[in-house]
Amino acid sequence: MPRLTLTTYHRLGLIAAVIVLTLDLATKAYFYSFLFNPPTRIVVTDFFNLTAVWNYGVSFGLLRAEAEWQWLKLLIITAAITGVVAYWLWTARDRGTALACGLVLGGALGNIYDRATFGAVRDFFDFHLFGYHWPAFNVADAAIVCGVIILLYLALRQPKPAP
Repeated sequence: MPRLTLTTYHRLGLIAAVIVLTLDLATKAYFYSFLFNPPTRIVVTDFFNLTAVWNYGVSFGLLRAEAEWQWLKLLIITAAITGVVAYWLWTARDRGTALACGLVLGGALGNIYDRATFGAVRDFFDFHLFGYHWPAFNVADAAIVCGVIILLYLALRQPKPAP
């Protein structure tokens, strides 16, 4: 088991997680106050709306919880994955991995809070362009996607071992 000591990398990841979690919960509280009760859509531009959407699934509505109790199953799965990401952050040996894990961790915690509190996640950013409509999302979702992109980039730029 790797030695668990707090390094500059870990601090960076934890700071990123706290910033993402804070921004996510603040924006959700702000938009919830006037978008969700009653559900409302505000047209901001030709390609962007603020729209109240309850996401009963995971990423972009996939694996939607159909039965009343299934939100708990999704909460447990999400919490387990979040634990793996937290461990990955704690064992990170470079700044990029720590930052990416922090982004994913902060976003995951924000969405876990929603799922535990409401049984679903509050989404409200709604982009559409040239007939294509992106699923509504929130700050947590954006941070998770950015973190995963960074992790993929880091994995792909690793030199291949010699045969």
